[in-house]
Amino acid sequence: MDNAAAAPTESRVRKEADRGMKICGNPSSFNDSGRKAANELTGARLKVARFLGAHPEEIIFAGSGSEANNLAIFGVAKVNQKLQILNSKPHIITTKIEHPSVLEPIKQLEKNGFEVTYLSADREGFIDPEEFLNALRPETVLVSVMYANNEIGTIEPVNKIGKIIGSFRKKGAMFPLFHVDACQAAGYLNMNVNSLQSDLLTFNGSKIGGPGGVGVLYLRRGTEISPLILGGGQERGLRAGTENLPAILGLAKAIELIDIKESARLIKLRDFFINKIREMDPGIKLNGPTRKDRLPNNINISIPGLDSENLLLELDKHGIHAGSGSACTSRAVEPSHVLKAIGADKKYLLGALRFSMGKETTKNDIDYVLKILPKIISDLKKRYKIIEKT
Repeated sequence: MDNAAAAPTESRVRKEADRGMKICGNPSSFNDSGRKAANELTGARLKVARFLGAHPEEIIFAGSGSEANNLAIFGVAKVNQKLQILNSKPHIITTKIEHPSVLEPIKQLEKNGFEVTYLSADREGFIDPEEFLNALRPETVLVSVMYANNEIGTIEPVNKIGKIIGSFRKKGAMFPLFHVDACQAAGYLNMNVNSLQSDLLTFNGSKIGGPGGVGVLYLRRGTEISPLILGGGQERGLRAGTENLPAILGLAKAIELIDIKESARLIKLRDFFINKIREMDPGIKLNGPTRKDRLPNNINISIPGLDSENLLLELDKHGIHAGSGSACTSRAVEPSHVLKAIGADKKYLLGALRFSMGKETTKNDIDYVLKILPKIISDLKKRYKIIEKT
């Protein structure tokens, strides 16, 4: 129940990655083993490109989704500073509920002289395209909006954002470039970069049943960015270092194994879980959208009076793996910046739980959680002498 942090690596993916481990050549070497490795890398890049409706040369492999996000954001910023095409401060638009691997680089750029507009989100986590339109300026060089929120599952109107940017550019502007963090969306939503009208799009392997340690940056042809890691000329000179061929092959296999029917199955489990939780305790709050435009595998709830750390520890004792927010922030359980941004009441901030399902999640798993969770809540309230208000 913690697939949003990392989904189990599928056996066929492990087999493909193991095959890659046996290919000892360096794709950059001019010998038979190097050519074999290069051919394998080319084949995997083509599979990723087809998944995105892109060209192979538009695919840049990185070490993680976070690295791909950093490359997209800092890469655009460094090129803008190099070109010096604007007389005023360059401007970035993002949202208050982005993943830390987007927010932290942008905060760093803000310290270095960029102006940043942080779009607000409503009580269900949706941003307002009208607010975005009003935030656009001639100085806007980058827009970074996540496809689906990693904590509360909100699917953002990125198609509308892309269309607004397209219309804005028709007035003669070079910018803004549009970056979409699609790490949580990759296994469930349409990833065609042309329909999304994105210039840069990022996702990673561990969220779709692929290996950890591999990420992808889609970079539209003609879009210039500067590298973060310098050295060799790998990945079109944008990401130095010998490519992690086993992980890349595993990622390509994981993409092949994505089943569009899986979303419908998970939606049924998700809605069943949410309905049972509401019946179990009306005081428990569902965070994020009620049903429409919510990730199929996401359930985020808040239990007033309790804190996430104790809840997670007790669930773990019963073999139930859950989360409370972003798995990338730290091992400490802190109040969610996403819940704060959507205006959640203070009593709902500390007791947040995120259950995220995957291919291995069954109805029996859901029934087990629904059996154990009420007991945990009751025991914790007794332990900490929490009195129910009538």
